[in-house]
Amino acid sequence: MVRRTDTRQRMLDSAAELFHQQGYHATGLNQLVAAVGAPKGSLYFHFPGGKEQLAAEAIRQSADRLCDQLRTIVAGSPDVVTGIGNVIDALATSLEESDFQRGCPLATVALDASGDSEEIRKACADGYTSWHTLIAEALNELDAGKADHLATVVLASIEGGLLLAKTLHDTAPLRAIAPHLTTTIERELS
Repeated sequence: MVRRTDTRQRMLDSAAELFHQQGYHATGLNQLVAAVGAPKGSLYFHFPGGKEQLAAEAIRQSADRLCDQLRTIVAGSPDVVTGIGNVIDALATSLEESDFQRGCPLATVALDASGDSEEIRKACADGYTSWHTLIAEALNELDAGKADHLATVVLASIEGGLLLAKTLHDTAPLRAIAPHLTTTIERELS
């Protein structure tokens, strides 16, 4: 039997998955509570702000989880260039394994709802900022301004590659950016 105290986390996990795959507007409250097997009232008990609060918290959780995964990949790589390549490989593999259903955990909601909700926009922005910071910190051989600029290029390239790969059902666009980022990063580091 599932413990009552697990309901909030199960709601967050289910919402994160549904929003990731379907977006904010295509995911209904009935679908959210059905996925958890909880009564509708429990959603408002755990998330008094309703679907918007649930979405913002689920986005933050998804962003944190991916940031932790990226940090582990980069830290386990011999250098930042290899680390970025390993990140791209991991994202491409995840996309393929999900049959192109699971790209960036923020993009679908960011495009779908960030214009309608400041709370959701902020959660998405915070997530992207955490990934940007991680990349900039990995580029610690550069001065802060160059690292910040290059982290923006890396993040935007990866995000664009993920979007194209998901849309085309082909990881080629994502994998195509790896050698270009390698060249760009190596040039900046030399």
